[in-house]
Amino acid sequence: KESQIISQVKKMLDEGAKIIDIGAQSSRPGAIPINPNDELTKLLPTIKLLKSNFQEITISIDTYWAEVAKQCVNEGADIINDISSGEIDKKMANTIAKLKVPYIIMHMQGNPQNMQNNPSYHNVTQEVLSFFDNKINSLKMKGVDQIIIDPGFGFGKTIKHNYQLL
Repeated sequence: KESQIISQVKKMLDEGAKIIDIGAQSSRPGAIPINPNDELTKLLPTIKLLKSNFQEITISIDTYWAEVAKQCVNEGADIINDISSGEIDKKMANTIAKLKVPYIIMHMQGNPQNMQNNPSYHNVTQEVLSFFDNKINSLKMKGVDQIIIDPGFGFGKTIKHNYQLL
């Protein structure tokens, strides 16, 4: 398994990848969430493996648990990518503010278990923009200043919504 991880990451870096995003949680529609301890059991050894084999690597951790974010950054991760934008774990924003790392926030209507059960909006673009406006203001007030937004194509959106956002 370790050799497969190293081989795949080397291939990605050789092909021009600048950031390697790793996660242990599935976010496909209907996915059952795993707890933070199970995430850490998978993520921490992978971070160590990648940092020891690729000294210049930039690692993004795909998690919505604050404790996972904290431990992964302490182990060498560089960015936190949270599909819930702090909605699943309310401690995430304060944790990111303390960690002082870039924070990717994504818009998702609902959660992975229900996000594709008839997503609807009055005006998807305005609602997503309003969501990000509120999130960014809240994060900045807590001291988070490196924020990257992800409109969340396919996360609580129909194909029509995705094209409208695009």
